[in-house]
Order: sequence, then C-alpha cells, then structure tokens
Amino acid sequence: MDKIKAFETFVAVAQKGSLTAAAKAEGVAPAIIGRRLDSLEEHLGVRLMVRTTRRINLTQEGSAFLEDCLRLLTDIASAEASVSAGGVQASGHLRVTAPAGFGRRHIAPLVPRFRALHPKVTLSLNLSDRVVDLAAEGFDCGVRVGDLPDSSLVSVRLADNRRLCVATPAYLAQHGTPGHPQELNRHHCLTLSSDASQTRGWAFSLPGDHGPEITHLRPSGPLDCSDGQVLHAWCLAGLGLAWRSTWEVSEDIESGRLVTVLDAYAAPPNGVYVVFPQRKHLPLRLRLWMDFLRDAFSRPGFGLSD
Repeated sequence: MDKIKAFETFVAVAQKGSLTAAAKAEGVAPAIIGRRLDSLEEHLGVRLMVRTTRRINLTQEGSAFLEDCLRLLTDIASAEASVSAGGVQASGHLRVTAPAGFGRRHIAPLVPRFRALHPKVTLSLNLSDRVVDLAAEGFDCGVRVGDLPDSSLVSVRLADNRRLCVATPAYLAQHGTPGHPQELNRHHCLTLSSDASQTRGWAFSLPGDHGPEITHLRPSGPLDCSDGQVLHAWCLAGLGLAWRSTWEVSEDIESGRLVTVLDAYAAPPNGVYVVFPQRKHLPLRLRLWMDFLRDAFSRPGFGLSD
C-alpha cells in the first residue's frame, strides 16, 4: 500500500464528501478510491468512515486521523518545496497566539510582511491576556512577555522587556508617591485579573541576605481587568498605579502623562519569547515564522527595554 497516496485519498473523500467526487477529481474510477480506503482501514485496524449510498460520515477515529493526515501532507509539501528549484517555499496554516496589547502593537503589524515573503502560508492570530494552552487548543506557537512558568514548552528569547510602576501626576499629588514597594498596599493598584497571564504579581528588586533578590508582590485595589490595555487607560485616567511594560507606556512617560515610581527597586528586564510545543521536526512554515520574528525583534529601533 502506498501510504501517502492512501492518506491523500482519505483526505480527498473526507473533504469532498463522496467517493465519486474524489474519484472524479483524480480522474480514476470510484472503485479504485474504495479499494484504497479499504486497504487503509485494514492496515490501521479501525473504521475511518461509515459509507452509505448517499453520504459519508467520519467516525471518531476518522475525525482525529483526518487532522493528522492534513498536518502530515502539509509538512511533506513544505519539505518538498524547501529543496525545490524555486528555493524555500513554505505552505500551510499557522495558528499563533500573543498577549492582547503586545500582539496588537508588535505582532499584528509583522503578519502582512511575513505573508508577503511567504504567500502560500495562511495565519490565524489569537490575541488574549490569558495563558493559552498551545497543545490543547491547537496553536503552533505563542509569544509570551515576562517570566515563563515551568512547562514542557520550548522557548526562544526574542528581546528584553522592562516593566515599570507608573501613575499620573494627578494621582500622585492626591495620594502621595510610594517610597517602597511595601507601601503599595496603601494605594489603588490596577491589576490583571487572576485568569490573565500576569500570574506571579509585580516584580521588584529588594535587599536580601545575599544581595538584591527578585520579589513578587500581589498588590490589590478596587479595580482589576483581564485586558492590559484597559488597565493602561484606567491608569491614564488617574485611577491608580499600574505595572506596565516600557513598550506600552514609554510615549506617555516622555509626554509627562505618566510618571514612574519605585525606580530604585525596578527588577532587571525579563524577556519576550516565542514558545512552541516540543516536537522532533518543526514544519517549515513555523521555522520561518520564528526566524522572521527573531530578525524583526533584533533590528535597531525595536528595543523594548529602553
């Protein structure tokens, strides 16, 4: 049995909904398509389809196998294209996730440029401040900002990222300026909800027994939100202190709309990473996307911690 041909036949029948349509597209008799499917099911030892004279329904095993076949055939096509006379030509679909605010500003503008280089690749971008389970939700990779929790994901550092504690001059004039991180409990702190990605709290460098140590605090306040952009807006409205990334508030600081506090206790920069599930062989489209991100973030003027 030609396994690749059998996989292609199975996918064609599943997508077109009948043996006759798949046979017509390939220019062979429906009986040939039927024999290929019979051989594939016998080889696998499971029923992939329930075939009647009017329609074809995938079994539970067939639905799962269809996804694997689509991924396999796409990867084969990418592998062939990568060594073809035309050079590197990736194809297939990429599913990418990133934090909402950071993704809007730094990832979304890169997508059209990547597509211009690799027009046969389609891409879905999911923007969310919650921690997305890449494997469970079917994502190829994710962009993460900040400390990475322990996981089985593979990570590639793209850039440094610094977080700052900020507030409006009006808020500080009314409520005072904290001189130490422990004083945050006397202020209105604008925090991300517990279901968002910033789960460890606000990081500060505090004196320890053996020198400065990174300490994570969980300040509280009357307002929290799962969207960092909303926290930014609330902070600009003078509703409290916020712990935001430089890439988000640098223009506000330069204009005087926001002021940094607790600079003496600022933690060292953390990172911006692209993460992906452990795989033995990465699809060409994913490798090219990660190389593209590394190149974009390494260019002058793209710094996030200045």
